Amino acid sequence: MGRPVSFFITTFFLCIFFIACRSNTESVSARTNNSGFHETPIKALPLPLIFDTLSAQTREITRQLDQFYATQVKAGFNGSVLIGYQGRIIYERFYGYANREARITLDHNSSGQLASVSKTFTGAAVLYLWEHKYLDISEPVQKYLPEFPYPNITVKMLLNHRSGLADYSHWYLAHTDDFSTPITNAVMLAQMAKYKPLLEFKPNTRFKYCNTNYALLALIVERVTEMTFPEFMNKYFFGPLGMEHTFIFDPKAGLPSYATISYDRNWKRENVMFADGVYGDKSIYSTTEDMYRWDQSFYRTQLLSNETIEMAYGPCSFEKPGVKNYGLGWRMLCFPNGNKVIYHNGWWHGNNTSFYRFIKDNLTIVVLGNRFNNGIYRQAPKIFSILKGVPVQKGFDSED
Repeated sequence: MGRPVSFFITTFFLCIFFIACRSNTESVSARTNNSGFHETPIKALPLPLIFDTLSAQTREITRQLDQFYATQVKAGFNGSVLIGYQGRIIYERFYGYANREARITLDHNSSGQLASVSKTFTGAAVLYLWEHKYLDISEPVQKYLPEFPYPNITVKMLLNHRSGLADYSHWYLAHTDDFSTPITNAVMLAQMAKYKPLLEFKPNTRFKYCNTNYALLALIVERVTEMTFPEFMNKYFFGPLGMEHTFIFDPKAGLPSYATISYDRNWKRENVMFADGVYGDKSIYSTTEDMYRWDQSFYRTQLLSNETIEMAYGPCSFEKPGVKNYGLGWRMLCFPNGNKVIYHNGWWHGNNTSFYRFIKDNLTIVVLGNRFNNGIYRQAPKIFSILKGVPVQKGFDSED
């Protein structure tokens, strides 16, 4: 059948992933500023999304990907997908419904729940404040949240999931009979201060992914800036980057008309429950195109410097062998030959999300699904194999 992909796609993948995995340390004193947070938001022009639709290379890629997604739809996929290369969208498709009952189909304005992919924003918000010297990630959490009951946990341990904290989505239920009423981050912290859930391990001795970490980081952003987390993100991140269909879910306000409904595997709507009022760990809604704007902002250093970005991409846990690791808001795959993938997946209610970034070549894959389908986590590796014309590399088929 000839080459599986065009010459230029093959060429740029020959060098993909050559980013050395390394550890980073930092030391910075937080700014003393009696007037509070007052940085001026960037006034960058939103990223123009350039569609590559005419080249023979793109047509061949499109043919193969359309074939792949025909099988995914038959297997139950309902969602949106975007593939971008160096600022150009080379593939974008929308399959199924944003709202099945109303027969509203997905399109480029359909905002879906990012689930844990939201953590990439929360981590970047904290690093933004660190870079501008409004906080020090090496300081104890208690410096910014005095009621936090564990003295030996630092902000950085929240960022890299080495805190030892138990997940609030589990321990909170032991202290309430109300499963359905959404709580806030502040309520979660108050309950933590009151009941002091046991740590799962001594802080900074190992990695364990925990949503509590990022719910607390959102609270730290609020205490430092004296703004709500949604206000801060809208003013300093979403607005300046032109992410017009990205927002943080408020259960009291409900969803806007352009947001997707969350469904289980059998097309039953997922109900709002207690954890839906907590943000930072999840609750950001976005579109595939807005996520591509988010991705490209790192290459353009619109919000964070190259030094801070490299620090975020640095693996932080080495207790166990293997290619998987976590930096400051990002998962990563660090292969023995130096190849590296920066990514994050998400799962909340019926929403499964996947955000893969091949930094060396500025290649991005975004998949947002609003009907439960854990096959979504295997799509990005398969897309990579289609583009490169090789089998999926071992270790590159992770659901977490």
